[in-house]
Amino acid sequence: GSCFIRTDQLDGETDWKLKVAVSCTQRLPALGDLFSINAYVYAQKPQLDIHSFEGTFTREDSDPAVHESLSIENTLWASTVVASGTVIGVVVYTGKETRSVMNTSNPKNKVGLLDLELNQLTKALFLALVALSVVMVTLQGFVGPWYRNLFRFLLLFSYIIPISLRVNLDMGKAAYGWMIMKDDNIPGTVVRTSTIPEELGRLVYLLTDKTGTLTQNEMIFKRLHLGTVSYGTDTMDEIQSHIINSYSQVHSQNSGNSTSSTPSRKPQSSAPKVRKSVSSRIHEAVKAIALCHNVTPVYESRAGVSGETEYAEVDQDFSDENRTYQASSPDEVALVQWTESVGLTLVNRDLTSMQLKTPGGHILTYYILQIFPFTSESKRMGIIVRDESSGEITFYMKGADVAMSTIVQYNDWLEEECGNMAREGLRTLVVAKKSLTEEQYQDFESRYNQAKLSIHDRNLKVAAVVESLEREMELLCLTGVEDQLQADVRPTLEMLRNAGIKIWMLTGDKLETATCIAKSSHLVSRNQDIHIFRPVATRGEAHLELNAFRRKHDCALVISGDSLEVCLKYYEHEFVELACQCPAVVCCRCSPTQKAHIVKLLQHHTGKRTCAIGDGGNDVSMIQAADCGIGIEGKEGKQASLAADFSITQFKHIGRLLMVHGRNSYKRSAALGQFVMHRGLIISTMQAVFSSVFYFASVPLYQGFLMVGYATIYTMFPVFSLVLDQDVKPEMALLYPELYKDLTKGRSLSFKTFLIWVLISIYQGGILMYGALLLFESEFVHVVAISFTALILTELLMVALTIRTWHWLMVVAEFLSLGCYVASLAFLNEYFGIGRVSFGAFLDVAFITTVTFLWKVSAITVVSCLPLYILKYLKRKFSPPSYSKLTS
Repeated sequence: GSCFIRTDQLDGETDWKLKVAVSCTQRLPALGDLFSINAYVYAQKPQLDIHSFEGTFTREDSDPAVHESLSIENTLWASTVVASGTVIGVVVYTGKETRSVMNTSNPKNKVGLLDLELNQLTKALFLALVALSVVMVTLQGFVGPWYRNLFRFLLLFSYIIPISLRVNLDMGKAAYGWMIMKDDNIPGTVVRTSTIPEELGRLVYLLTDKTGTLTQNEMIFKRLHLGTVSYGTDTMDEIQSHIINSYSQVHSQNSGNSTSSTPSRKPQSSAPKVRKSVSSRIHEAVKAIALCHNVTPVYESRAGVSGETEYAEVDQDFSDENRTYQASSPDEVALVQWTESVGLTLVNRDLTSMQLKTPGGHILTYYILQIFPFTSESKRMGIIVRDESSGEITFYMKGADVAMSTIVQYNDWLEEECGNMAREGLRTLVVAKKSLTEEQYQDFESRYNQAKLSIHDRNLKVAAVVESLEREMELLCLTGVEDQLQADVRPTLEMLRNAGIKIWMLTGDKLETATCIAKSSHLVSRNQDIHIFRPVATRGEAHLELNAFRRKHDCALVISGDSLEVCLKYYEHEFVELACQCPAVVCCRCSPTQKAHIVKLLQHHTGKRTCAIGDGGNDVSMIQAADCGIGIEGKEGKQASLAADFSITQFKHIGRLLMVHGRNSYKRSAALGQFVMHRGLIISTMQAVFSSVFYFASVPLYQGFLMVGYATIYTMFPVFSLVLDQDVKPEMALLYPELYKDLTKGRSLSFKTFLIWVLISIYQGGILMYGALLLFESEFVHVVAISFTALILTELLMVALTIRTWHWLMVVAEFLSLGCYVASLAFLNEYFGIGRVSFGAFLDVAFITTVTFLWKVSAITVVSCLPLYILKYLKRKFSPPSYSKLTS
């Protein structure tokens, strides 16, 4: 249905009625007969183009009329914690309209780079299979039903296609995942995908969130600066003693003469020429910090105390140990916790008042007259309070130095000290105050209420009225709060940078904070230049700023999300090219969608592998867009952890995850993949030689069971044992992260290494087959027994040649396979042609134990393997790989 709302001010006329489409019919008792509105508003007067309604509700049943403005302050967002007061109505967005859904993209199926490379090699092998079959038919002379022979050759040489490769690789990936989760050095790590562990060894770009990922999201008060004196963590006890002394004096005066305390403090504020003592300045600064905030103390009811409300508990016991603070910002909580530690404790707060407890246990009550919340535009927050005991009205304000420097009285230390604190990695806040008379406040209040009720340009009018107060304020102090970095963040980032990984920090925080954390975490080294990209809104500005950035070399880039949007709109290719040359990039004020967009840009423009790491729901899009997503279980819940491919508990674990497990997974899978291909190529080469010798007959060399056994029990265990191989010890990989750079070049598995393995396979297959044909005597059956035995021995020796670090399970696998083969020689003799009539002659099982059999097999095996061992030794001697230099 629809209802009418009477407005008092609309375009200079009164009593215009706005028609509102009501989508919720919940009655709001506090507003009389009005309904909660999720509204599309339009005016009956057609020339009034009103897109959003910000008007006043008038209760017609009350006398006198109460005028209240509706604004963003009346909105409760999702996940809001109501620390005090009651909620009247809630506007709910659901489904596709929620912010989280609008910032979410559909996850893609992730395929590792190694899998794509192996797919390419498999395609090449398929072409080789077709080509070889066509060559055999051609050499045969296309006699008879040649197309039938072509298909027979395709089947005979089908072992070139490594069918078992997928099975071996998937089993290997499962083994890598198990090893990662069982690693005691990175406890709590969970592998949520079984397809891309090798990606951890190929990363070039790491995109990380800031708050909760690099930092602990826990603020600690570190520094208080009064202009002439500075207090750090080691001198906080001095502040505490000053606070205790000042409040004990005040209360002794109060007890002696209740009226004398007010005049005794008056001359100081009215006569600024008198230099205040350090004690009184500390007193004022701590009181300002304890009052100027949006923090609410919350008391959890204990298990033993039942039936008492929160408020009853607050009234009974202010020193309750289970007091916690609720605030929108952890910075504010840190400040209030600090004032508690020095003796001034916030014990109660509601919409209209707050109570502080002094070191002596006295309760001070302050009435909240007005509060001006922090916004990203104003960069400051203010509060006007009235002291219950003295009736003094004071306007307190705190904010960023850039906003406060023009508001406070002239001083010569603020800018310098802010810079000093920022270089220490502290987040700074400037605190100031202004005493107001009753007349000044009443004048301000009337103008402020009038501005809040205006329909047009309300925000501008309200800001103008508040700014009339923000003049010549008394500078009280400068505070420094540290968002502590997670353990070992600096050495981890240093290790990643040495490994050739470029790190981009994408955060929703403001520019100053992001730059500060980038410096303190050593993401940007201390002696490195930083180019802060000026805010740009047009194509021309973006062009000028890009040219200025282009002239700088080896300098880190700091850019805001808005400027980034403009640059990518007009100069996408140029910007990405310049940014990729930077040692580090910091993007601040990034939305979740922007984070994912940056990941896709890097993938598209560089073709390199990207990794995203984050801890909150706002990082999910980025994690899902990256080639490899890592989630941290933090204070913001498990959304990132559950959406990621790998879940870790601390940022420092990423070092071991990449340098050790990523390296091993990639190296092992590369070796395993190539070995499985070699295994198929060598037996196909033998078949080709055999067919060539016997006039290109499409006759199988070995019976079906031997071929099945060859790919399974005879060679599977040793080949699969390559998943336990490692070229360097984990400690060495962490000590020399430069080794990781080699992996990103993809040299462990490439067309070059593949061709080397093809040549090895052709050489060994030819030697095994020709050797067996040369050495067989009058019986053809000798060829099968001798060549197959030599083939199995060659495969076992080749595994031994490939292994870089022996593991006891590898030795077990080698001997187990050899034992299985010897047993099958003895018991499955009909498959080898032993013990049956073959070409008119009968052969006894005893043949395989004769010296003739043994020396012929040994000779063929030695000729097939020894040259490769010699070549490997010479290559290692004259052109050793980087890892062998460390292990020797």
